[in-house]
Amino acid sequence: MRVTNAPASRKRRNRMLQAAKGFRLKRSKLYRYASDAVDHGRQYAYRDRRRKKRTFRYLWQARINAAARSAGITYSRLIEGLKAAKCELDRKVIADIAAQDNAAFVELVNIAKTALKSKPGAVLAKA
Repeated sequence: MRVTNAPASRKRRNRMLQAAKGFRLKRSKLYRYASDAVDHGRQYAYRDRRRKKRTFRYLWQARINAAARSAGITYSRLIEGLKAAKCELDRKVIADIAAQDNAAFVELVNIAKTALKSKPGAVLAKA
């Protein structure tokens, strides 16, 4: 006699159907279609957790660049100056400062410009 292990199989199928709640039509009702939909959705979720970090970094760079140019320096020169000044703020924090506190951002720009002037062999770009 063949043993199907029905309780475990039913539990596995129910778990998959629970994960497919909110999907439309047979993707939420039938195991075969729900399984495909959930697997596909999990692949997208895995990929996009990494993509989200990438897109936020682009956003931070754009915000920093806009604020830096209004303060009379380019993004790359600002970052170079902050590295030379050994400022350990990351782009997320710098972008937040640029958006929220203009006076503090201008102070960061001044720190970067000072560090660029004292950097050996460096010429400050014309503003």
